[in-house]
Amino acid sequence: MKSILKFVFLLLGLVCIHAAQADRIKDLASVAAIRSNQLIGYGVVVGLNGTGDGNDFIFTTQSVRQMMLRLGLQADGSMTDAETTALPGKLDLKNAAAVLVTADLPGLAKPGQRIDVNVSALGKASSLRGGSLVMTSLRGVDGQVYAIAQGALNVTGVSASAAGSSVTIGVPTAGRIPNGATVERQVQTPFARSDKVVLNTRSADFSTVSAIVNAINARFGDGIANAIDAMSVAIKAPEDLTQRVTFVAEIENIEVRPSEPPARVIVNARTGTVVISRAVKVAAAAVSHGTISVTVAATNEVSQPNALAQGQTQATQNAEVGVSENKKPMFLFQPGIDLRQIVDAVNQVGASPSALIAILEALKTSGSLRAELIII
Repeated sequence: MKSILKFVFLLLGLVCIHAAQADRIKDLASVAAIRSNQLIGYGVVVGLNGTGDGNDFIFTTQSVRQMMLRLGLQADGSMTDAETTALPGKLDLKNAAAVLVTADLPGLAKPGQRIDVNVSALGKASSLRGGSLVMTSLRGVDGQVYAIAQGALNVTGVSASAAGSSVTIGVPTAGRIPNGATVERQVQTPFARSDKVVLNTRSADFSTVSAIVNAINARFGDGIANAIDAMSVAIKAPEDLTQRVTFVAEIENIEVRPSEPPARVIVNARTGTVVISRAVKVAAAAVSHGTISVTVAATNEVSQPNALAQGQTQATQNAEVGVSENKKPMFLFQPGIDLRQIVDAVNQVGASPSALIAILEALKTSGSLRAELIII
Protein backbone atom coordinates (compact mmCIF):
# COMPACT_ATOMS: atom_id res chain seq x y z
CA MET A 1 0.00 0.00 0.00
CA LYS A 2 2.85 2.38 0.85
CA SER A 3 4.42 1.96 -2.58
CA ILE A 4 1.07 2.59 -4.26
CA LEU A 5 0.62 5.82 -2.33
CA LYS A 6 4.13 6.99 -3.26
CA PHE A 7 3.47 6.23 -6.93
CA VAL A 8 0.20 8.19 -6.95
CA PHE A 9 1.75 11.25 -5.33
CA LEU A 10 4.89 11.07 -7.51
CA LEU A 11 2.72 10.97 -10.63
CA LEU A 12 0.69 13.91 -9.34
CA GLY A 13 3.87 15.86 -8.67
CA LEU A 14 4.99 15.40 -12.27
CA VAL A 15 1.60 16.61 -13.48
CA CYS A 16 1.82 19.70 -11.26
CA ILE A 17 5.32 20.48 -12.53
CA HIS A 18 4.07 20.27 -16.11
CA ALA A 19 1.12 22.53 -15.25
CA ALA A 20 3.54 25.27 -14.25
CA GLN A 21 5.05 25.34 -17.74
CA ALA A 22 3.62 27.15 -20.76
CA ASP A 23 0.93 25.38 -22.78
CA ARG A 24 -0.52 26.07 -26.18
CA ILE A 25 -3.93 27.73 -26.29
CA LYS A 26 -5.29 24.75 -28.26
CA ASP A 27 -4.49 22.57 -25.21
CA LEU A 28 -6.31 24.94 -22.86
CA ALA A 29 -9.36 25.95 -24.90
CA SER A 30 -11.45 25.01 -27.93
CA VAL A 31 -13.45 26.97 -30.49
CA ALA A 32 -17.08 27.22 -29.33
CA ALA A 33 -18.45 26.78 -32.85
CA ILE A 34 -16.64 23.46 -33.30
CA ARG A 35 -18.57 21.21 -30.92
CA SER A 36 -19.72 17.63 -31.22
CA ASN A 37 -23.40 16.64 -31.47
CA GLN A 38 -25.04 13.49 -30.20
CA LEU A 39 -26.94 11.22 -32.59
CA ILE A 40 -29.34 8.40 -31.79
CA GLY A 41 -31.19 5.74 -33.73
CA TYR A 42 -33.12 2.49 -33.41
CA GLY A 43 -32.04 -0.56 -35.39
CA VAL A 44 -31.91 -4.33 -35.63
CA VAL A 45 -28.88 -6.59 -35.35
CA VAL A 46 -29.06 -9.86 -37.29
CA GLY A 47 -26.81 -12.89 -37.68
CA LEU A 48 -26.66 -13.79 -33.98
CA ASN A 49 -26.01 -17.39 -32.95
CA GLY A 50 -29.30 -17.96 -31.14
CA THR A 51 -28.63 -15.18 -28.60
CA GLY A 52 -31.20 -12.70 -29.89
CA ASP A 53 -34.52 -11.47 -28.51
CA GLY A 54 -36.68 -14.29 -29.85
CA ASN A 55 -40.41 -13.74 -30.34
CA ASP A 56 -41.07 -12.43 -26.82
CA PHE A 57 -39.85 -8.89 -27.52
CA ILE A 58 -42.56 -7.22 -29.60
CA PHE A 59 -40.37 -4.41 -30.97
CA THR A 60 -37.99 -6.86 -32.64
CA THR A 61 -40.86 -8.74 -34.25
CA GLN A 62 -42.48 -5.56 -35.55
CA SER A 63 -39.18 -4.17 -36.82
CA VAL A 64 -38.25 -7.30 -38.76
CA ARG A 65 -41.73 -7.58 -40.30
CA GLN A 66 -41.74 -3.95 -41.40
CA MET A 67 -38.25 -4.35 -42.86
CA MET A 68 -39.34 -7.44 -44.81
CA LEU A 69 -42.42 -5.63 -46.14
CA ARG A 70 -40.30 -2.69 -47.34
CA LEU A 71 -38.08 -5.18 -49.15
CA GLY A 72 -41.12 -6.69 -50.85
CA LEU A 73 -41.17 -9.88 -48.78
CA GLN A 74 -43.90 -11.52 -46.69
CA ALA A 75 -43.62 -13.92 -43.78
CA ASP A 76 -46.29 -16.11 -45.41
CA GLY A 77 -46.97 -15.83 -49.13
CA SER A 78 -50.64 -16.77 -48.74
CA MET A 79 -51.37 -13.76 -46.48
CA THR A 80 -51.79 -10.11 -47.20
CA ASP A 81 -49.40 -7.53 -45.80
CA ALA A 82 -51.89 -6.45 -43.14
CA GLU A 83 -52.50 -10.05 -42.03
CA THR A 84 -48.78 -10.77 -41.92
CA THR A 85 -48.10 -7.70 -39.82
CA ALA A 86 -50.88 -8.57 -37.36
CA LEU A 87 -49.91 -12.24 -37.04
CA PRO A 88 -47.94 -12.75 -33.77
CA GLY A 89 -45.11 -15.23 -33.39
CA LYS A 90 -44.88 -16.28 -37.02
CA LEU A 91 -41.17 -15.45 -37.24
CA ASP A 92 -38.47 -17.10 -35.14
CA LEU A 93 -36.14 -14.26 -34.22
CA LYS A 94 -33.53 -15.95 -32.04
CA ASN A 95 -30.88 -14.58 -34.37
CA ALA A 96 -32.09 -10.96 -34.29
CA ALA A 97 -32.11 -8.27 -31.61
CA ALA A 98 -33.48 -4.76 -31.26
CA VAL A 99 -30.72 -2.27 -30.46
CA LEU A 100 -30.16 1.40 -29.69
CA VAL A 101 -27.45 3.05 -31.81
CA THR A 102 -25.62 6.17 -30.64
CA ALA A 103 -22.79 8.24 -32.09
CA ASP A 104 -20.99 11.56 -31.68
CA LEU A 105 -20.95 13.77 -34.76
CA PRO A 106 -17.73 15.83 -34.67
CA GLY A 107 -17.88 19.55 -35.29
CA LEU A 108 -17.55 20.59 -38.95
CA ALA A 109 -18.01 16.97 -40.10
CA LYS A 110 -18.80 16.83 -43.81
CA PRO A 111 -21.07 14.43 -45.77
CA GLY A 112 -19.22 11.31 -46.76
CA GLN A 113 -16.99 11.17 -43.68
CA ARG A 114 -17.10 8.11 -41.44
CA ILE A 115 -17.74 8.10 -37.68
CA ASP A 116 -17.82 5.39 -35.01
CA VAL A 117 -21.09 4.12 -33.56
CA ASN A 118 -22.04 2.33 -30.34
CA VAL A 119 -24.69 -0.39 -30.30
CA SER A 120 -26.56 -1.57 -27.19
CA ALA A 121 -29.24 -4.24 -26.83
CA LEU A 122 -32.76 -3.16 -25.87
CA GLY A 123 -34.58 -6.47 -25.38
CA LYS A 124 -33.82 -9.96 -24.14
CA ALA A 125 -30.73 -10.64 -26.25
CA SER A 126 -28.00 -12.31 -24.20
CA SER A 127 -25.17 -11.41 -26.60
CA LEU A 128 -24.58 -9.34 -29.74
CA ARG A 129 -21.35 -11.13 -30.60
CA GLY A 130 -21.10 -12.04 -34.28
CA GLY A 131 -24.04 -9.83 -35.31
CA SER A 132 -24.36 -7.18 -38.00
CA LEU A 133 -26.32 -3.96 -37.76
CA VAL A 134 -28.88 -3.42 -40.51
CA MET A 135 -29.05 0.05 -42.10
CA THR A 136 -30.07 2.49 -39.37
CA SER A 137 -30.80 6.20 -39.51
CA LEU A 138 -29.12 8.35 -36.87
CA ARG A 139 -30.98 11.51 -35.95
CA GLY A 140 -30.06 14.66 -34.04
CA VAL A 141 -32.03 16.53 -31.43
CA ASP A 142 -33.94 18.32 -34.22
CA GLY A 143 -35.19 15.02 -35.65
CA GLN A 144 -33.17 15.30 -38.87
CA VAL A 145 -31.12 12.37 -40.21
CA TYR A 146 -27.40 13.19 -40.00
CA ALA A 147 -25.81 9.77 -40.55
CA ILE A 148 -26.55 6.23 -41.72
CA ALA A 149 -25.05 3.30 -39.78
CA GLN A 150 -24.48 -0.29 -40.87
CA GLY A 151 -21.85 -2.97 -40.42
CA ALA A 152 -20.48 -5.85 -38.35
CA LEU A 153 -20.28 -5.37 -34.59
CA ASN A 154 -17.08 -5.52 -32.59
CA VAL A 155 -18.10 -7.00 -29.21
CA THR A 156 -15.44 -7.59 -26.56
CA GLY A 157 -17.70 -9.23 -23.96
CA VAL A 158 -18.16 -13.00 -23.92
CA SER A 159 -20.78 -15.16 -22.20
CA ALA A 160 -20.97 -18.94 -22.06
CA SER A 161 -23.30 -21.36 -20.26
CA ALA A 162 -23.45 -25.13 -19.91
CA ALA A 163 -24.84 -27.65 -17.44
CA GLY A 164 -26.60 -24.99 -15.43
CA SER A 165 -23.50 -22.80 -15.03
CA SER A 166 -22.73 -19.57 -16.82
CA VAL A 167 -19.70 -17.31 -17.14
CA THR A 168 -19.77 -13.72 -18.42
CA ILE A 169 -16.69 -11.61 -19.17
CA GLY A 170 -17.27 -7.98 -20.01
CA VAL A 171 -20.58 -6.81 -21.47
CA PRO A 172 -21.65 -8.98 -24.43
CA THR A 173 -24.86 -6.98 -24.99
CA ALA A 174 -23.01 -3.85 -26.16
CA GLY A 175 -20.64 -3.39 -29.07
CA ARG A 176 -19.00 -0.88 -31.35
CA ILE A 177 -18.65 -0.42 -35.10
CA PRO A 178 -15.50 1.54 -35.99
CA ASN A 179 -16.26 3.87 -38.91
CA GLY A 180 -19.69 2.27 -38.96
CA ALA A 181 -21.69 5.34 -40.02
CA THR A 182 -21.53 7.70 -42.97
CA VAL A 183 -22.29 11.39 -42.42
CA GLU A 184 -25.18 12.52 -44.63
CA ARG A 185 -25.81 16.06 -43.38
CA GLN A 186 -23.56 18.85 -42.11
CA VAL A 187 -24.39 20.73 -38.93
CA GLN A 188 -24.49 24.46 -39.56
CA THR A 189 -22.08 26.39 -37.32
CA PRO A 190 -21.50 30.14 -36.82
CA PHE A 191 -17.76 29.81 -37.49
CA ALA A 192 -17.97 31.25 -41.02
CA ARG A 193 -20.76 33.77 -40.34
CA SER A 194 -20.00 35.33 -36.96
CA ASP A 195 -17.80 38.43 -36.70
CA LYS A 196 -16.06 36.93 -33.64
CA VAL A 197 -14.51 33.62 -32.71
CA VAL A 198 -15.25 32.45 -29.17
CA LEU A 199 -12.82 30.23 -27.26
CA ASN A 200 -14.06 28.15 -24.32
CA THR A 201 -11.48 26.97 -21.79
CA ARG A 202 -11.52 23.39 -20.51
CA SER A 203 -12.38 24.58 -17.01
CA ALA A 204 -13.50 27.92 -15.60
CA ASP A 205 -10.57 29.97 -14.32
CA PHE A 206 -10.33 33.77 -14.34
CA SER A 207 -6.54 33.72 -14.22
CA THR A 208 -6.19 31.42 -17.22
CA VAL A 209 -8.69 33.44 -19.28
CA SER A 210 -6.83 36.63 -18.41
CA ALA A 211 -3.53 35.06 -19.47
CA ILE A 212 -5.03 33.97 -22.81
CA VAL A 213 -6.41 37.47 -23.50
CA ASN A 214 -3.07 39.10 -22.68
CA ALA A 215 -1.15 36.66 -24.87
CA ILE A 216 -3.43 37.20 -27.89
CA ASN A 217 -3.42 40.98 -27.54
CA ALA A 218 0.37 40.98 -27.17
CA ARG A 219 0.64 39.13 -30.50
CA PHE A 220 -2.03 40.90 -32.59
CA GLY A 221 -2.69 44.19 -30.79
CA ASP A 222 -4.86 45.55 -28.01
CA GLY A 223 -8.60 45.02 -28.28
CA ILE A 224 -8.39 41.90 -30.47
CA ALA A 225 -9.36 39.58 -27.59
CA ASN A 226 -11.77 40.31 -24.76
CA ALA A 227 -12.76 38.15 -21.82
CA ILE A 228 -16.47 37.29 -21.57
CA ASP A 229 -16.35 35.42 -18.26
CA ALA A 230 -14.20 32.87 -16.43
CA MET A 231 -14.50 30.41 -19.33
CA SER A 232 -14.91 32.29 -22.62
CA VAL A 233 -12.83 34.67 -24.72
CA ALA A 234 -14.21 36.59 -27.71
CA ILE A 235 -11.72 37.31 -30.52
CA LYS A 236 -12.25 39.61 -33.50
CA ALA A 237 -11.66 37.56 -36.63
CA PRO A 238 -11.15 38.43 -40.35
CA GLU A 239 -14.21 38.21 -42.60
CA ASP A 240 -12.41 36.23 -45.29
CA LEU A 241 -12.78 32.55 -44.45
CA THR A 242 -9.24 31.59 -45.53
CA GLN A 243 -7.73 34.37 -43.44
CA ARG A 244 -9.97 33.39 -40.52
CA VAL A 245 -8.71 29.78 -40.58
CA THR A 246 -5.09 30.98 -40.67
CA PHE A 247 -5.78 33.45 -37.87
CA VAL A 248 -7.30 30.79 -35.59
CA ALA A 249 -4.40 28.44 -36.38
CA GLU A 250 -1.92 31.07 -35.20
CA ILE A 251 -3.92 31.70 -32.03
CA GLU A 252 -4.01 28.00 -31.18
CA ASN A 253 -0.21 27.80 -31.18
CA ILE A 254 0.36 30.76 -28.86
CA GLU A 255 1.89 29.56 -25.61
CA VAL A 256 0.28 30.64 -22.34
CA ARG A 257 1.28 29.93 -18.76
CA PRO A 258 -1.98 28.85 -17.09
CA SER A 259 -2.65 29.34 -13.40
CA GLU A 260 -2.42 26.43 -11.01
CA PRO A 261 -5.73 24.66 -10.37
CA PRO A 262 -7.44 25.17 -6.99
CA ALA A 263 -6.41 22.98 -4.08
CA ARG A 264 -8.33 19.73 -4.28
CA VAL A 265 -8.28 16.32 -2.64
CA ILE A 266 -10.03 13.62 -4.69
CA VAL A 267 -10.84 10.35 -2.95
CA ASN A 268 -12.19 7.16 -4.51
CA ALA A 269 -13.65 5.39 -1.49
CA ARG A 270 -14.19 2.12 -3.38
CA THR A 271 -10.62 1.62 -4.57
CA GLY A 272 -8.83 3.57 -1.85
CA THR A 273 -7.19 5.91 -4.38
CA VAL A 274 -6.34 9.38 -3.07
CA VAL A 275 -5.09 12.23 -5.28
CA ILE A 276 -3.90 15.43 -3.58
CA SER A 277 -2.95 18.52 -5.56
CA ARG A 278 0.26 20.38 -4.78
CA ALA A 279 -1.54 23.47 -3.45
CA VAL A 280 -3.20 21.63 -0.55
CA LYS A 281 -2.40 23.09 2.89
CA VAL A 282 -3.41 22.05 6.39
CA ALA A 283 -3.84 24.30 9.42
CA ALA A 284 -2.52 23.31 12.84
CA ALA A 285 -4.23 20.07 13.90
CA ALA A 286 -3.61 16.83 15.81
CA VAL A 287 -5.18 13.63 14.46
CA SER A 288 -5.25 10.15 15.94
CA HIS A 289 -6.40 7.19 13.88
CA GLY A 290 -6.85 3.72 15.32
CA THR A 291 -9.19 0.77 15.25
CA ILE A 292 -10.54 -1.66 17.82
CA SER A 293 -10.53 -5.33 16.85
CA VAL A 294 -12.87 -7.90 18.41
CA THR A 295 -12.15 -11.61 17.84
CA VAL A 296 -14.44 -14.51 18.73
CA ALA A 297 -13.04 -18.05 18.67
CA ALA A 298 -15.55 -20.90 18.96
CA THR A 299 -14.59 -24.53 19.77
CA ASN A 300 -17.06 -27.40 19.31
CA GLU A 301 -16.72 -30.31 21.77
CA VAL A 302 -18.68 -33.48 22.59
CA SER A 303 -19.51 -34.50 26.18
CA GLN A 304 -19.50 -38.32 26.48
CA PRO A 305 -20.91 -39.83 29.78
CA ASN A 306 -19.38 -42.86 31.50
CA ALA A 307 -20.57 -46.31 30.54
CA LEU A 308 -22.58 -46.82 33.81
CA ALA A 309 -23.82 -43.23 34.17
CA GLN A 310 -26.87 -43.82 31.92
CA GLY A 311 -26.43 -40.31 30.50
CA GLN A 312 -26.70 -38.95 26.97
CA THR A 313 -24.05 -37.64 24.64
CA GLN A 314 -24.26 -33.83 24.34
CA ALA A 315 -22.57 -31.38 21.94
CA THR A 316 -21.15 -28.28 23.59
CA GLN A 317 -19.59 -25.09 22.24
CA ASN A 318 -16.95 -23.04 24.01
CA ALA A 319 -16.22 -19.45 22.96
CA GLU A 320 -13.31 -17.14 23.69
CA VAL A 321 -13.74 -13.40 23.14
CA GLY A 322 -10.78 -11.04 22.85
CA VAL A 323 -10.65 -7.30 22.39
CA SER A 324 -7.55 -5.49 21.15
CA GLU A 325 -6.88 -1.91 20.11
CA ASN A 326 -4.12 -1.02 17.70
CA LYS A 327 -1.79 1.61 19.12
CA LYS A 328 -1.38 4.34 16.55
CA PRO A 329 0.52 7.55 17.22
CA MET A 330 -1.12 10.92 16.73
CA PHE A 331 -0.42 13.09 13.68
CA LEU A 332 0.67 16.59 14.61
CA PHE A 333 0.30 18.96 11.66
CA GLN A 334 1.90 22.38 11.93
CA PRO A 335 0.29 25.45 10.28
CA GLY A 336 0.87 25.58 6.52
CA ILE A 337 1.95 21.95 6.19
CA ASP A 338 2.18 20.89 2.55
CA LEU A 339 1.49 17.76 0.53
CA ARG A 340 4.84 16.03 1.05
CA GLN A 341 4.66 16.36 4.83
CA ILE A 342 1.17 14.84 4.88
CA VAL A 343 2.33 11.86 2.83
CA ASP A 344 5.45 11.37 4.95
CA ALA A 345 3.43 11.44 8.18
CA VAL A 346 1.00 8.82 6.90
CA ASN A 347 3.72 6.58 5.48
CA GLN A 348 5.79 6.66 8.69
CA VAL A 349 3.09 4.84 10.62
CA GLY A 350 2.30 2.47 7.74
CA ALA A 351 -1.27 3.68 7.34
CA SER A 352 -3.35 2.34 4.46
CA PRO A 353 -5.22 4.48 1.91
CA SER A 354 -8.44 3.92 3.87
CA ALA A 355 -6.76 5.44 6.93
CA LEU A 356 -5.67 8.44 4.88
CA ILE A 357 -9.26 8.90 3.69
CA ALA A 358 -10.49 8.92 7.29
CA ILE A 359 -7.82 11.46 8.28
CA LEU A 360 -8.69 13.77 5.38
CA GLU A 361 -12.41 13.62 6.21
CA ALA A 362 -11.64 14.49 9.83
CA LEU A 363 -9.46 17.43 8.78
CA LYS A 364 -12.19 18.69 6.45
CA THR A 365 -14.84 18.44 9.16
CA SER A 366 -12.68 20.34 11.62
CA GLY A 367 -11.95 23.07 9.06
CA SER A 368 -8.18 22.44 9.10
CA LEU A 369 -8.02 21.22 5.48
CA ARG A 370 -7.43 24.16 3.16
CA ALA A 371 -8.73 22.42 0.06
CA GLU A 372 -11.86 21.07 -1.58
CA LEU A 373 -12.48 17.42 -0.64
CA ILE A 374 -14.18 15.41 -3.39
CA ILE A 375 -15.25 11.83 -2.67
CA ILE A 376 -16.28 9.73 -5.67
